[in-house]
Amino acid sequence: MWKDFKEFAMKGNIIDLAIAVVIGGAFGKIVTSLVENIIMPLVGVLTGGIDLTESFMFGSGTAQVKLGIFLQSIIDFLIIAFAIFLALRLMTKFTRKKEEAVVEEPTPLLDAKEELLKEIRDLLKKQQA
Repeated sequence: MWKDFKEFAMKGNIIDLAIAVVIGGAFGKIVTSLVENIIMPLVGVLTGGIDLTESFMFGSGTAQVKLGIFLQSIIDFLIIAFAIFLALRLMTKFTRKKEEAVVEEPTPLLDAKEELLKEIRDLLKKQQA
């Protein structure tokens, strides 16, 4: 059982997926920091010093609806989705170039003897079935 698990875990796809998850998590943290520390303060400056994360809150006591923080999460998502879109677009361009580079070899032409042998083989298969 351990051997089967080891073979499964050491396949290239699993390792690639694990690396992608780690890099994706780090990238998410970078984008969150970008939005919280650069984009949202710039939006605040453009709106006259309004801090969206603190301004768009309503409710009573500890039950607060925080629309500004929700808006910040939407901006995070849009930036990450756009970055993934660009990465996938770049990857598909590279794979298309590789596919175009592969040229199919023409199939060799068969002589008359080979054609007759194929017909005989096909007839024999029909008779057996």
